[in-house]
Amino acid sequence: MTVYFIGAGPGAADLITVRGRDLLASCRVCLYPGSLTPVELLEHCPDGARLVDTADLTLDQIIDEQVAAHARGDDVARLTSGDPSVYSVMAEQMRRLDAAGVPYDVVPGVPAFAAAAAVLKRELTVPTVGQSVVLTRAQARSTSMPAGEKLANFAATGTTLALHLAVNRIEQVVEELLPHYGPHCPVAVVAQASQPSEHVVRTTLAEVVDQVRAAGITRAAVIFVGPVLAAEGFPDSFLYSSDRDRSTQPASL
Repeated sequence: MTVYFIGAGPGAADLITVRGRDLLASCRVCLYPGSLTPVELLEHCPDGARLVDTADLTLDQIIDEQVAAHARGDDVARLTSGDPSVYSVMAEQMRRLDAAGVPYDVVPGVPAFAAAAAVLKRELTVPTVGQSVVLTRAQARSTSMPAGEKLANFAATGTTLALHLAVNRIEQVVEELLPHYGPHCPVAVVAQASQPSEHVVRTTLAEVVDQVRAAGITRAAVIFVGPVLAAEGFPDSFLYSSDRDRSTQPASL
Protein backbone atom coordinates (compact mmCIF):
# COMPACT_ATOMS: atom_id res chain seq x y z
CA MET A 1 0.00 0.00 0.00
CA THR A 2 0.95 3.67 -0.23
CA VAL A 3 0.06 6.85 1.61
CA TYR A 4 -0.55 9.58 -0.96
CA PHE A 5 -0.10 13.14 0.27
CA ILE A 6 -2.47 14.96 -2.08
CA GLY A 7 -2.68 18.72 -2.43
CA ALA A 8 -6.40 19.42 -2.44
CA GLY A 9 -5.97 23.00 -3.64
CA PRO A 10 -7.07 26.27 -2.04
CA GLY A 11 -10.76 25.46 -1.54
CA ALA A 12 -12.71 25.04 -4.76
CA ALA A 13 -13.33 21.33 -5.32
CA ASP A 14 -12.46 21.53 -9.02
CA LEU A 15 -8.96 22.89 -8.33
CA ILE A 16 -7.62 19.49 -7.30
CA THR A 17 -5.41 17.94 -10.00
CA VAL A 18 -6.69 15.11 -12.17
CA ARG A 19 -4.06 12.84 -10.62
CA GLY A 20 -5.19 13.79 -7.13
CA ARG A 21 -8.85 13.21 -7.97
CA ASP A 22 -8.13 9.80 -9.52
CA LEU A 23 -6.07 8.67 -6.53
CA LEU A 24 -8.79 9.87 -4.19
CA ALA A 25 -11.22 7.63 -6.08
CA SER A 26 -8.94 4.61 -5.67
CA CYS A 27 -7.96 4.82 -1.99
CA ARG A 28 -9.88 2.89 0.64
CA VAL A 29 -8.94 5.40 3.34
CA CYS A 30 -9.10 9.20 3.18
CA LEU A 31 -7.67 11.44 5.88
CA TYR A 32 -8.75 15.05 5.40
CA PRO A 33 -8.71 18.38 7.31
CA GLY A 34 -12.43 18.89 7.85
CA SER A 35 -12.42 22.65 8.23
CA LEU A 36 -10.50 23.10 4.96
CA THR A 37 -11.85 20.35 2.68
CA PRO A 38 -14.93 20.96 0.50
CA VAL A 39 -17.43 18.13 0.95
CA GLU A 40 -17.64 17.79 -2.85
CA LEU A 41 -14.11 16.40 -2.86
CA LEU A 42 -15.07 13.51 -0.61
CA GLU A 43 -17.70 12.45 -3.13
CA HIS A 44 -14.81 11.12 -5.25
CA CYS A 45 -13.95 8.57 -2.56
CA PRO A 46 -15.07 4.99 -3.32
CA ASP A 47 -18.19 3.58 -1.65
CA GLY A 48 -17.40 2.22 1.77
CA ALA A 49 -14.12 4.12 2.11
CA ARG A 50 -13.02 5.04 5.61
CA LEU A 51 -13.24 8.84 5.90
CA VAL A 52 -11.35 10.40 8.81
CA ASP A 53 -11.54 14.09 9.69
CA THR A 54 -8.12 14.97 11.12
CA ALA A 55 -9.11 18.39 12.46
CA ASP A 56 -9.27 17.23 16.07
CA LEU A 57 -6.66 14.46 15.92
CA THR A 58 -3.11 14.58 17.22
CA LEU A 59 -0.20 13.79 14.92
CA ASP A 60 0.23 10.40 16.60
CA GLN A 61 -3.44 9.54 16.02
CA ILE A 62 -3.09 10.44 12.33
CA ILE A 63 -0.04 8.20 12.02
CA ASP A 64 -1.92 5.39 13.80
CA GLU A 65 -4.59 5.57 11.09
CA GLN A 66 -1.98 5.35 8.35
CA VAL A 67 -0.11 2.46 10.00
CA ALA A 68 -3.37 0.56 10.53
CA ALA A 69 -4.26 1.03 6.85
CA HIS A 70 -0.80 -0.27 5.93
CA ALA A 71 -1.44 -3.40 7.99
CA ARG A 72 -4.73 -3.96 6.13
CA GLY A 73 -3.16 -3.28 2.73
CA ASP A 74 -5.33 -0.20 2.11
CA ASP A 75 -4.00 2.79 0.18
CA VAL A 76 -4.46 6.12 1.96
CA ALA A 77 -5.32 9.51 0.46
CA ARG A 78 -3.95 12.09 2.89
CA LEU A 79 -5.49 15.37 1.73
CA THR A 80 -3.76 18.63 2.56
CA SER A 81 -5.04 22.11 1.79
CA GLY A 82 -3.22 23.96 -0.98
CA ASP A 83 0.04 22.25 -1.91
CA PRO A 84 1.80 19.75 0.39
CA SER A 85 5.14 21.54 0.06
CA VAL A 86 4.02 24.53 2.14
CA TYR A 87 2.66 24.51 5.73
CA SER A 88 1.17 21.03 5.41
CA VAL A 89 2.82 19.16 8.33
CA MET A 90 3.88 16.61 5.72
CA ALA A 91 7.51 16.47 6.89
CA GLU A 92 6.55 15.36 10.40
CA GLN A 93 4.29 12.63 9.04
CA MET A 94 6.92 11.38 6.59
CA ARG A 95 9.47 11.10 9.38
CA ARG A 96 7.13 8.86 11.36
CA LEU A 97 6.10 6.82 8.31
CA ASP A 98 9.78 6.19 7.53
CA ALA A 99 10.25 4.86 11.04
CA ALA A 100 7.18 2.63 10.67
CA GLY A 101 8.23 1.34 7.24
CA VAL A 102 5.16 2.76 5.49
CA PRO A 103 5.70 3.92 1.87
CA TYR A 104 4.34 7.24 0.63
CA ASP A 105 4.17 9.49 -2.41
CA VAL A 106 3.33 13.17 -3.01
CA VAL A 107 0.85 14.72 -5.43
CA PRO A 108 1.20 18.51 -5.81
CA GLY A 109 -1.74 20.88 -5.63
CA VAL A 110 -2.61 24.51 -6.30
CA PRO A 111 -1.09 26.54 -3.44
CA ALA A 112 -3.12 29.20 -1.70
CA PHE A 113 -0.82 32.03 -2.79
CA ALA A 114 -1.22 31.05 -6.46
CA ALA A 115 -5.01 30.95 -6.14
CA ALA A 116 -4.96 34.33 -4.41
CA ALA A 117 -2.79 35.85 -7.16
CA ALA A 118 -5.25 34.51 -9.73
CA VAL A 119 -8.11 36.22 -7.90
CA LEU A 120 -6.16 39.48 -8.09
CA LYS A 121 -5.37 38.86 -11.78
CA ARG A 122 -1.76 39.73 -11.03
CA GLU A 123 1.57 38.23 -12.04
CA LEU A 124 3.91 38.28 -9.07
CA THR A 125 7.09 38.50 -11.18
CA VAL A 126 6.92 41.65 -13.29
CA PRO A 127 9.89 42.76 -15.44
CA THR A 128 12.09 45.37 -13.68
CA VAL A 129 9.57 45.68 -10.82
CA GLY A 130 9.83 42.38 -8.96
CA GLN A 131 11.39 39.03 -9.86
CA SER A 132 11.27 37.30 -6.50
CA VAL A 133 8.54 36.17 -4.12
CA VAL A 134 9.09 35.30 -0.47
CA LEU A 135 6.57 32.91 1.09
CA THR A 136 6.54 33.32 4.84
CA ARG A 137 4.32 33.77 7.88
CA ALA A 138 4.10 35.83 11.06
CA GLN A 139 5.10 34.52 14.45
CA ALA A 140 2.08 33.83 16.65
CA ARG A 141 0.97 30.92 18.87
CA SER A 142 2.88 28.48 16.71
CA THR A 143 6.31 27.01 16.07
CA SER A 144 9.05 29.60 16.47
CA MET A 145 10.54 31.11 13.33
CA PRO A 146 14.17 30.14 12.61
CA ALA A 147 16.83 32.68 13.49
CA GLY A 148 17.21 35.18 10.68
CA GLU A 149 13.79 34.55 9.14
CA LYS A 150 12.33 37.84 10.26
CA LEU A 151 9.90 39.97 8.27
CA ALA A 152 12.24 42.94 8.54
CA ASN A 153 15.06 40.93 6.95
CA PHE A 154 12.90 39.94 3.99
CA ALA A 155 11.46 43.43 3.71
CA ALA A 156 14.93 44.97 3.52
CA THR A 157 15.28 43.41 0.04
CA GLY A 158 12.11 45.12 -1.20
CA THR A 159 10.87 41.85 -2.69
CA THR A 160 7.24 40.79 -3.00
CA LEU A 161 5.96 39.11 0.16
CA ALA A 162 3.23 36.48 0.35
CA LEU A 163 2.31 35.96 3.97
CA HIS A 164 0.34 32.97 5.18
CA LEU A 165 -1.10 32.52 8.68
CA ALA A 166 -0.56 36.20 9.40
CA VAL A 167 -3.89 38.00 9.14
CA ASN A 168 -4.53 37.81 12.89
CA ARG A 169 -1.15 39.49 13.42
CA ILE A 170 -1.74 42.20 10.84
CA GLU A 171 -0.77 45.01 13.23
CA GLN A 172 2.60 43.36 13.91
CA VAL A 173 3.13 42.76 10.20
CA VAL A 174 2.51 46.41 9.32
CA GLU A 175 4.76 47.64 12.12
CA GLU A 176 7.66 45.54 10.86
CA LEU A 177 7.16 46.34 7.17
CA LEU A 178 6.44 50.09 7.22
CA PRO A 179 10.09 51.21 7.62
CA HIS A 180 11.05 49.26 4.51
CA TYR A 181 8.10 49.56 2.11
CA GLY A 182 6.61 52.88 3.25
CA PRO A 183 2.95 53.72 3.94
CA HIS A 184 1.89 53.88 0.28
CA CYS A 185 3.14 50.43 -0.71
CA PRO A 186 0.34 48.36 -2.32
CA VAL A 187 -1.14 45.55 -0.24
CA ALA A 188 -3.74 42.95 -1.12
CA VAL A 189 -5.45 40.53 1.25
CA VAL A 190 -7.31 37.58 -0.25
CA ALA A 191 -9.36 35.47 2.13
CA GLN A 192 -10.68 32.02 1.19
CA ALA A 193 -9.54 32.28 -2.42
CA SER A 194 -11.64 30.27 -4.92
CA GLN A 195 -14.40 29.64 -2.38
CA PRO A 196 -17.94 31.11 -2.30
CA SER A 197 -16.95 33.20 0.73
CA GLU A 198 -13.93 34.70 -1.05
CA HIS A 199 -13.14 38.26 0.05
CA VAL A 200 -10.56 40.68 -1.34
CA VAL A 201 -9.09 43.85 0.18
CA ARG A 202 -6.88 46.04 -2.03
CA THR A 203 -5.25 48.86 -0.12
CA THR A 204 -1.95 50.27 1.12
CA LEU A 205 0.30 49.36 4.02
CA ALA A 206 -0.95 52.40 5.94
CA GLU A 207 -4.62 51.45 5.56
CA VAL A 208 -4.59 47.66 5.61
CA VAL A 209 -5.16 47.15 9.34
CA ASP A 210 -8.37 49.17 9.44
CA GLN A 211 -9.70 47.64 6.23
CA VAL A 212 -8.97 44.05 7.22
CA ARG A 213 -10.62 44.55 10.60
CA ALA A 214 -13.61 46.27 9.00
CA ALA A 215 -13.99 43.34 6.58
CA GLY A 216 -13.92 40.85 9.46
CA ILE A 217 -11.17 38.75 7.89
CA THR A 218 -9.72 36.46 10.55
CA ARG A 219 -8.63 33.25 8.80
CA ALA A 220 -7.62 31.49 5.57
CA ALA A 221 -6.08 34.64 4.09
CA VAL A 222 -2.95 35.43 2.09
CA ILE A 223 -1.40 38.88 2.45
CA PHE A 224 0.60 40.24 -0.50
CA VAL A 225 2.93 43.23 -0.10
CA GLY A 226 4.96 44.84 -2.84
CA PRO A 227 5.05 47.21 -5.83
CA VAL A 228 4.13 44.44 -8.32
CA LEU A 229 0.54 44.70 -7.09
CA ALA A 230 0.17 48.06 -8.83
CA ALA A 231 2.84 47.79 -11.51
CA GLU A 232 2.21 49.77 -14.70
CA GLY A 233 4.38 50.94 -17.57
CA PHE A 234 6.92 48.15 -17.16
CA PRO A 235 8.88 46.86 -20.19
CA ASP A 236 7.93 43.65 -21.97
CA SER A 237 9.78 40.54 -20.92
CA PHE A 238 12.84 39.59 -22.97
CA LEU A 239 11.35 36.08 -23.30
CA TYR A 240 9.26 37.02 -26.34
CA SER A 241 11.36 39.92 -27.57
CA SER A 242 12.10 40.19 -31.30
CA ASP A 243 15.69 41.06 -30.29
CA ARG A 244 16.30 37.64 -28.73
CA ASP A 245 18.38 35.18 -30.73
CA ARG A 246 16.18 32.09 -30.72
CA SER A 247 18.75 29.93 -32.50
CA THR A 248 20.89 29.66 -29.35
CA GLN A 249 18.24 30.08 -26.62
CA PRO A 250 16.05 27.41 -25.06
CA ALA A 251 12.47 27.16 -26.31
CA SER A 252 10.21 29.85 -24.86
CA LEU A 253 7.59 29.16 -22.23
